[in-house]
Amino acid sequence: MNFCKVLFTTSVLAFLFATSISAGVTEEQMWATAKLMRDVCLPRFPKISIELANQLRDGNIPDNNKDVKCYINCVLEMMQTMKKGKFLYEASLKQVDLVLPDNYKDDYRAGLLKCKDANGGIKRDNCEAAYRILKCLCGEIKKFIFP
Repeated sequence: MNFCKVLFTTSVLAFLFATSISAGVTEEQMWATAKLMRDVCLPRFPKISIELANQLRDGNIPDNNKDVKCYINCVLEMMQTMKKGKFLYEASLKQVDLVLPDNYKDDYRAGLLKCKDANGGIKRDNCEAAYRILKCLCGEIKKFIFP
C-alpha cells in the first residue's frame, strides 16, 4: 500500500514538474491532479457519493460525518500535507509551489500559515485532525479548492 502511494505521488509530481519547467501549472493540470487523488480516495469510502465529494470540492463540509472526515484525511495524506494526524506545514508549502497555478499561491500560503495549528493538537483521531485543518483552510482561502 505504501509503495503504491509513493509511486502515485512520485508520478504526479514528476508529471507536474516536467510540465511546469517551461510554464507554471495550469488550472487544467491542477484539476487533473485533483481528479487523480479523488479517484484513489473515493473507492475507499463508499458512503461518499460523487455529489458529496463535489460539495467538499466547493467548500461545503458537513460537521458530523466520520466518513467525510476520513475521506478528507485520505486526500490530505495523498497530497502529503497530513501524516498520521499531523499537519505537514513545510511539505504543504512545497505542494503549493508544485500543484497550484501562480494566481492561487499567495492566498494558499497565507491560509496555510493561519491554519497550521488548527487541528488543536489532536493526536488520536487522524480524521478529525484533517477535518479541522480543511475547515480552517476553507475559511481562510478565498479561492478554495479541494479534490
